[in-house]
Amino acid sequence: MTIYDSVQKTKREFIPQESDKVSLYVCGPTVYDDAHLGHAKSALVFDLLTRVLKAEGYDVTYARNITDIDDKIINKASQNGKEIKEITDFYTEAYHKEMEKLGVKRPDLEPKATESLEAMFELIQKLIDSNHAYKTEDGDVYFDTSSDSEYLKLSCRIQDEDDKKQRVESSSQKKNSADFALWKSVKDDSVTFDSPFGRGRPGWHLECSAMIEKHLAHKGRKFAVDIHGGGADLLFPHHENEAAQTRCATDHALANYWMHNGFVNIDGEKMSKSLGNSFFLKDALKVYDGEVLRFYLLSTHYRSNFNFNEDDLLASKKRLDKIYRLKKRLFGLTHNNEKTEFQENLLKALNDDLNISAALALIDEMLSHANETLDAAGKHKELKRDTLSNLAYIEEVLGFGVKNPYEYFQWGVNEETKAKIETLIKQRDEAKKAKDFATSDNIRDEILSFGVSLMDTPQGTFWERV
Repeated sequence: MTIYDSVQKTKREFIPQESDKVSLYVCGPTVYDDAHLGHAKSALVFDLLTRVLKAEGYDVTYARNITDIDDKIINKASQNGKEIKEITDFYTEAYHKEMEKLGVKRPDLEPKATESLEAMFELIQKLIDSNHAYKTEDGDVYFDTSSDSEYLKLSCRIQDEDDKKQRVESSSQKKNSADFALWKSVKDDSVTFDSPFGRGRPGWHLECSAMIEKHLAHKGRKFAVDIHGGGADLLFPHHENEAAQTRCATDHALANYWMHNGFVNIDGEKMSKSLGNSFFLKDALKVYDGEVLRFYLLSTHYRSNFNFNEDDLLASKKRLDKIYRLKKRLFGLTHNNEKTEFQENLLKALNDDLNISAALALIDEMLSHANETLDAAGKHKELKRDTLSNLAYIEEVLGFGVKNPYEYFQWGVNEETKAKIETLIKQRDEAKKAKDFATSDNIRDEILSFGVSLMDTPQGTFWERV
């Protein structure tokens, strides 16, 4: 397996620190607002990575944090007259529900900043003791970037005057303009936490380093985690600062491999609330099935910037439809558990830095061949069982084709109409059993008036939207 390392800027053979185990840490959401398509892209990329690693036989420990301490959260709570926890619990739950609709599996660990304060205090103290951090008269604690000879090597960035101006914080007591806050002293009545350094709040960069040390790092290892991931916008300054903290406070580096997914763009611009073109995931899910969005957002290589537009989404849906139409043709049959050549080739493609284009091309070829085989055979039972096995493998590794194929094609019909159709189907079944075919035909016509089609199968009657 090869992974493109964002730091070394090349594909590298993936060799975990333990032969059969992988540790993965991904920066998660700051829960003060609804998730947008950028959040969805990142979550989907690392869900896919986790699935591929598991398909390779690795025992994966996947951690993704929740940032529930942040000025944006505090401002949101103040504006809405609510408690901080009420805000963070609401958006955390919404995030989980929306990720579930995309088929994103929960991580093994999901630490929260509010639950990791002791780990943060310990890390700050280590940095102070080793002269990599200092406390100001105002009570702030800063990381001393000049004490770290490797600072900026992660992002390969040369800090210019504009960078320095952007990074100057309110305190005039910093030694260097690039120094960043580990602990921010708060003197007003806003949300604060007790610490050995006074009341205040932790710096954003601090929490991930502390969580990784608490949950994933092991003594004697060269790296705290095998893989660290997140959006491309996090490489600098967030991941640069994380790496510096860990490097200077411990006897190991933060990560061996760094993976970053590209941006989601709308109308050619980087998606950003400040540009007014943010596309909330909840709005997309009102119009499109979550699996359709999953297929579409994963259809472009994870490192590429993704240009979202509905024409491409609809074209992508037609590609996903083909999986379900084949699945529908085979509905009710069982598959074997033997690994096929297709499955080996699919995993080989994904092992090449998650080469989704090659994987989808293999799937298209398999679907075409399977349909040709079915057409030639004339009967479903004559189709080789390995086609069903291939569909099951696609479901496991890529998360495509996970639904009942008939229910998949019901998307867009509201729940009230669905309930009416199901009731009518039961009434039609009863009429057929009573050999009242006139009533049965009338009910069928009523069902069809909803703009759906009916399929009578050995497994029962199913319907789909026309």
